[in-house]
Amino acid sequence: MTSQVDQSEAVDGSDGDEGRSGPGEGRSGPTAPAGPTGPDAPQPGRVKPIRRLDRVIIRFAGDSGDGMQLTGDRFTSETASFGNDLSTLPNFPAEIRAPAGTLPGVSSFQLHFADHDILTPGDAPNVLVAMNPAALKANVPDLPRGAEIIVNTDEFTKRALAKVGYAADPLADGSLEAYHLHKVPLTTLTLEALKDSGLARKDAERAKNMFALGLLSWMYHRPTHGTETFLRGKFAKKPQIAEANIIAFRAGWNFGETTESFAVSYEVAPAKLPAGRYRNISGNLALSYGLIAASRRSGLPLYLGSYPITPASDILHELSKHKNFGVRTFQAEDEIAGIGAALGAAFGGALGVTTTSGPGIALKSETIGLAVSLELPLLIVDIQRGGPSTGLPTKTEQADLLQAMFGRNGEAPVPIVAPATPAECFDAALEAARIAVTYRTPVFLLSDGYLANGSEPWRIPEVGELPAIDPDFAAGPNREDGAFWPYQRDPQTLARPWALPGTPGLEHRIGGIEKQDGTGNISYDPANHDFMVRTRQAKVDGITVPPVEVDDPSGEARVLVLGWGSTYGPITAAVRRVRADGGEIAQAHLRHLNPFPANLGTVLRSYDKVIVPEMNLGQLALLVRAKYLVDAESYNQVRGLPFKAAQLADVLWAAIGTLDEEDHR
Repeated sequence: MTSQVDQSEAVDGSDGDEGRSGPGEGRSGPTAPAGPTGPDAPQPGRVKPIRRLDRVIIRFAGDSGDGMQLTGDRFTSETASFGNDLSTLPNFPAEIRAPAGTLPGVSSFQLHFADHDILTPGDAPNVLVAMNPAALKANVPDLPRGAEIIVNTDEFTKRALAKVGYAADPLADGSLEAYHLHKVPLTTLTLEALKDSGLARKDAERAKNMFALGLLSWMYHRPTHGTETFLRGKFAKKPQIAEANIIAFRAGWNFGETTESFAVSYEVAPAKLPAGRYRNISGNLALSYGLIAASRRSGLPLYLGSYPITPASDILHELSKHKNFGVRTFQAEDEIAGIGAALGAAFGGALGVTTTSGPGIALKSETIGLAVSLELPLLIVDIQRGGPSTGLPTKTEQADLLQAMFGRNGEAPVPIVAPATPAECFDAALEAARIAVTYRTPVFLLSDGYLANGSEPWRIPEVGELPAIDPDFAAGPNREDGAFWPYQRDPQTLARPWALPGTPGLEHRIGGIEKQDGTGNISYDPANHDFMVRTRQAKVDGITVPPVEVDDPSGEARVLVLGWGSTYGPITAAVRRVRADGGEIAQAHLRHLNPFPANLGTVLRSYDKVIVPEMNLGQLALLVRAKYLVDAESYNQVRGLPFKAAQLADVLWAAIGTLDEEDHR
């Protein structure tokens, strides 16, 4: 079968994310197979033109009960198996059961996929699938002119329109003339496809998300076999439901091929990624695997003491599946019990981990201070979310940095590691475990909701590539007189011995009261306390971390943009955009926030201007200004959403322009 290629201009929805041609620029080229094969495949005579794109941004939106997260996840999985680079942004309602058909109840899933390296879920969708009026109203402001909108017309009733404040039907009043509108009665078509299924009407209607998924799979030539296999597995105990969803999925695919509403389909070729085995992975899943890898590389059993909290709960769910790797999970009655159990496991010789989000860190702070005093390895995983208090539990934020740095009584320094991407959560977990075990200290691992729920391709590493972690347990007395001193330190790391309870000759006292240097006995001596406080600080300050790397290709940039955590994607996309337009800009990104890399001060002082974008009110900027006395400028937002690349690019251009104006004065 020969496929046609439409070489005309496609929808202009470029967000400038990676400084390349946007998804709105059609390109001719070889085409992939037009769709699934088998009894449901279209006949050769019905093939439509195919338009080649280099990237596309799709957003699925509807009520929480419409299955948008499942729909987006399945489309993402098939996109990953096809070989595109991708980045996702799930967006959940903050309320567990927000009223149906209302703006607070809208759930969405955005996917950016491309034939080249991308870093963000994209600024603006090229395609919006809106399952009801609320989904349309909540998301249409984000659409660029010319974007495609697919709406479920069955839901645009007078009552539904009034519920979200539409005085007139937007599908008929001309307000959407700037877009390519596809009015599709998804519910009616789904019910028609399932009329012989034997399902009740309400149950059959629930499959409309699979009809929409089938339609989008046709539009963008996504593989279909994996979704059908997934549905059969998900509903293995309800084969009638499984078959109904598959029928709806196929009906959506065939609707796209046969209807006159969709004149063309689109193709995005696989990306050229470095050689290796890849899988799609979310930040929480990568972090879970990283913890398991750290356990195996250190030879320590993994123990998780945790209390469920959004958006960290998925780590508890995932680790509970891996008892075969020696993982033990304890769902505690509260946050305090969770970290207490994890610290007890660390005392017993396990890799102790506790997971939570910002409010949970506040409850765990006393036990974190105890871990500092006891000098035991402990990983505190904070998946940051919007605050304060309950705040925005399903939205992202970076506002826990100062809490992680200082949020304990007394002088209680704790190292901090922050991953930059969903896939990097794996490496960050290994690094946090290395520091904790090597230096006998609790370590903060700061992820956030954007990384936790977002996903991207991850190259599966070989075991030999992973760093070894040596717990180096105390084996016997460490004094010439045959005594054991629990606070006699390693001269290089200042770490104290890790003595397993029950080991003959290694009996020692633990507790929260200050210890005497060396012996570990209780001490109220002022000079000893001063010495121990300074020693614990020196241990953290002396942790070996890699130098910060600066991306400054020309070496001529005068402006440095400094980031940490999940701002990496938007910052890097903005930097690429500025450079593509002829601007000179340097970039540095921090994984280690305590201690800072040794060369950070020199780097910061090498530039005339330093810009620090953060999803808080300037916490990293505050720290670097205090420590290095540089005039770092904050650019901040706390909207519960990641930065947009175009937004940051404008900020960087303004900074460059300010320096140019100063030169001409």
